[in-house]
Amino acid sequence: MGSVKWKTHQRLLILLWVLSFSGVFGFSELSFSIQPLDVTASRGQLVVLDCQAQGESPIAVRWRRDGVQLQESVGVRVLSNGSLCISSVRTSDEGFYQCLVQNKYGAILSQRSSLTISNVLLFVAHPVPVEVTLGSMARFSCAVSGSPALIRWEHNQRSLPLDSDRITVLPNGVLHIRDVTMKDAGNYRCFATNTASRVTSREAELSVIPASGPRPLMKPHIIAGPQNISAGLHQSVVLECLAEGNPRPLVSWSRADSKPIDVFGARVLGNGNLVISPVKAQHSGTYLCRATTPGTRNYTIAAGNLTILVPPTLLEKPESQTRPRAGTARFSCQAEGTPAPHITWFKNGQVIHSNGRTKMYNSKLVITQIIPEDDAFYQCQAENSQGSVVSTSRLIVVLSEDRPSAPRNVHAETISSSAILLAWERPQYNADKVIAYSIHYMKSEGLNNEEYQAVIGNDTTSHIVDDLEPARNYTFYIVAYMPMGASRMSEQVTQHTLEDVPLRTPELSLTSRSPTDILVSWQPLSPKLSRGRVSAYRLSHRTASDDTLTSVELPVPGQNCTRFLLQGLRPDTIYLIRMSASTRVGWSQPSAWSSHRTPKTSSAAVPPAPNLELEPLNCTSVTIRWHPTPSDAVIQGFKLCFQPDGQSEGSILQLPPQDHQHTITGLNPRVKYHVKLLAFSANGDGYQAHQTVNTPGCPSAPNRRLAALPPPDHIQAEASSASSVSLSWGRPAFSSGKTVNYSIRYGPASPSSADAVRYAQTTEQSVALSGLRSNTRYEFAVRLHMDQMSSSWSASVYQRTPLEAPRAAPQAVRVALIEDGTALVSWDPPDQPDVCVTHYTVLYASHSAGSAGEWRVLQREAVNTMALLEKLESGSVYLVKISASNPAGDGPFSGTVELRVRARVTQGKNPRHTDNHAEKTAFIDGLYHMDEKSMTGIIAGVCIALSCIILCIFILLTKTETHRKASSSKMIGRVRNEVMHSDASSANQQPPETAEVLIPMMRTHFIDAKGAANLMISQAGRVTSDAHNKLNKRSVFNNTQKSNGNKSKIADPAGVYAVGTTALRYEDEQFLFRPLGESESSQTSAGDSGNFSHDETEDKRDVPVTHVM
Repeated sequence: MGSVKWKTHQRLLILLWVLSFSGVFGFSELSFSIQPLDVTASRGQLVVLDCQAQGESPIAVRWRRDGVQLQESVGVRVLSNGSLCISSVRTSDEGFYQCLVQNKYGAILSQRSSLTISNVLLFVAHPVPVEVTLGSMARFSCAVSGSPALIRWEHNQRSLPLDSDRITVLPNGVLHIRDVTMKDAGNYRCFATNTASRVTSREAELSVIPASGPRPLMKPHIIAGPQNISAGLHQSVVLECLAEGNPRPLVSWSRADSKPIDVFGARVLGNGNLVISPVKAQHSGTYLCRATTPGTRNYTIAAGNLTILVPPTLLEKPESQTRPRAGTARFSCQAEGTPAPHITWFKNGQVIHSNGRTKMYNSKLVITQIIPEDDAFYQCQAENSQGSVVSTSRLIVVLSEDRPSAPRNVHAETISSSAILLAWERPQYNADKVIAYSIHYMKSEGLNNEEYQAVIGNDTTSHIVDDLEPARNYTFYIVAYMPMGASRMSEQVTQHTLEDVPLRTPELSLTSRSPTDILVSWQPLSPKLSRGRVSAYRLSHRTASDDTLTSVELPVPGQNCTRFLLQGLRPDTIYLIRMSASTRVGWSQPSAWSSHRTPKTSSAAVPPAPNLELEPLNCTSVTIRWHPTPSDAVIQGFKLCFQPDGQSEGSILQLPPQDHQHTITGLNPRVKYHVKLLAFSANGDGYQAHQTVNTPGCPSAPNRRLAALPPPDHIQAEASSASSVSLSWGRPAFSSGKTVNYSIRYGPASPSSADAVRYAQTTEQSVALSGLRSNTRYEFAVRLHMDQMSSSWSASVYQRTPLEAPRAAPQAVRVALIEDGTALVSWDPPDQPDVCVTHYTVLYASHSAGSAGEWRVLQREAVNTMALLEKLESGSVYLVKISASNPAGDGPFSGTVELRVRARVTQGKNPRHTDNHAEKTAFIDGLYHMDEKSMTGIIAGVCIALSCIILCIFILLTKTETHRKASSSKMIGRVRNEVMHSDASSANQQPPETAEVLIPMMRTHFIDAKGAANLMISQAGRVTSDAHNKLNKRSVFNNTQKSNGNKSKIADPAGVYAVGTTALRYEDEQFLFRPLGESESSQTSAGDSGNFSHDETEDKRDVPVTHVM
């Protein structure tokens, strides 16, 4: 009895352990407990597709067929438990069904369920008449369309006996009759049966021709070889191999990849037919049927490829995340299957399409600049022809209003072919609260490019991104992070990396068109491998027996330089060929040598080399496609061989002439293979096509650390105060009686530095956590430790600490009288971190009223930190104090500030003066209460204003003087023509009648020093200089230098003259006229040449106009 109780207790512990794990990996908000499965039904049958969900109620259930919402009708309705009931199935009901459930957290979609209707069978191939020789082989076949059917045969409308080892009926409907006798002649037909119908084919006659004598010796010949077959998991597959010969050949099977055939899942049916049931994924491959004459080496081979179709499975599932607003979320989903599954992403049951913020690439979903509407369920669905699988994750968006502004002035600079320097300025607002920067970058060209991210500290504003591809444009932007959230993204910048030498050379394809040439062709390198624009190729070749190397450089004028013909070669010779590629930076390393044998010289016409195309299907398979080159040769088949790089040639596969495609399976990942193909005819083997291909790497599931212990459950958090939370949890049942302790992880539920996350240790099942911030949402998780083992962290629980009333009063309270009876009071918020203030309360009263407790009350919103105190009585002293409040309560009042309101002084004769005096007194009294910083600011402002006024006056005076000089210069143009007219009429010695021109000059002469000659010109004509004139000339030069030193002040209007100019004076105005064609620069030539001056002591007189030549 005791042992029974102990077993019961042990089972209970195991059950609780399992339940604790299910709680960790399930979704408490919304999940499926039962999902619909694939169903095959007949028409008119009742079908129920199950769907049940669990989560927070209410839960709404809807159904979709082929992606379109299904409308309920009389025959189609949703049951109370969420299942779909179709009372009478019709052909139109066939399709894919999915269940959609929704509650307040979002919506999720179930896996896809296929409803298949069993249809009436139809023959797609009837048996055909056959004529054979007595003792040989006979073969009939038929095929039906529709659901799987059972096929049987009749001979002359009677069931064919299967007790003879001569007669074999294969599961695919093929009939073999070995050692045909005369009794086997007659009519044959097949009939197929399934749950919906039974059909019979047309009859075909078997005619037996009597043998004319003993059968001659005959080499083995395969009548029906294995075909390329695709089959789903757990089905039965028949690889047929019907061979004849004399003597009867022996049939054996092998794999082209030399792997052993699964003897437990395979058997031989009849005389050499291979049946594999049920098939598994490892059964995929190329199978070789070999018919050998007993006791000899005479044999023939036929090949067939078997592809196993596998439904998708998830290697990596998306994980739930918590992200702040304006952050970035990345979901990863990797799947495998055959054919390769297609990945589709859903948000709350709706298909996601790429847009500016949401991008999908390489089976990943990236959401940037997260907004509150992104809080939802996200699902990854992988599907192919064999089925689908769905995985669900959740994105929780944390909101925060106190965010920094975006980083500014982002600029990028190229450093090398793979590195770009990024620099920026700190945010304009809340820059001191930034804890980190996140740099985001992606390729600029193309759609759905993967976005990369680098996180750096807040102690720098530059970063080198050094994992870039050469010769590519990249787009960058930066986001600043603080404990309460992230900023918006900065402006985007684009920068180009430099070129580099090519990373690799192209894969070469070698073919021969004649015995003396080799056609070398290749595909252009991808941008990732070329690392810039390829400018040239270098092709080198030599024979295998000679080290003499011949090279030729091929410039690349465009993108079509992808082939070159080597001519003048020797027939039947092995040549080694390799290639290098270059960019503007330099040459790449040369490729490995590729070998090719030129054909032998022959007069017979053999088929030319086929056009070969290789494409990796997956990490272990390669698809080969080819197109025969037109020629007069009749192709009888193709020969295919392949081998890894560096190994000898493998076995040769012989393919029929109608085949133009073949799949090689069972290859090794990340290996270079050589593939060679040729066509043969009756004249012999044709020219060979040779090409290489690299298999990609296989996707693998990430290593996941399994929890050794179940984590604590039933975690509950309750706020004890504004700064403390009480946390409790349940102890896993299996650990009863053992010493355990717990680790508690807690911190704000938003991105923060490592210091923001705290840890605590305890041996109890509850703990009180203090020192928390008020009005903050915290995240808590608990971990179990026992016997040097640790569990995973429990599911997180969240708790917000309550709001706390302000503990500090507003500070820096200031009050000033701005007019009679009105004062302005202002203040600063309380000096308390993370304080939440909703409004301020202002109390003010006169000294006497305040002592009696009669205060006036004003309330202002938290955004206002000033208020007007109105209807103040003159001659009174007022007391003012302020407090801050929020929904949790009122904070303390600030210290009392006094405001003295002076009494008015009335003067009957000059009321205006009285008012002004009162206002001035009130202002000074209010100014008395202003702090020292405010007074310093006012004085500085007044000084700056006075400086600006003085500067403006100086600028106006300067512009006035400049304008007066400009006006004088403009008058010169108007006088110029009149003076020239006066010069032309000087021969008549008559001044113009329209104006009298007065020219101040030295008494009877002046000096013209132009041309370096001392020349005196007076009214009488030319005179020579004397000593007195030299003295006057020296004084003229001295006066000129003085006048040049201060051009803005000319004492004598006639004191400064330039070479070849005439001074004209209209009463009190003076103008300088310069002869036509002389530039202004001639007036400022070096030395004193060309300047003259009057003595200030000499009398000035007006003289007639004189024309100077």
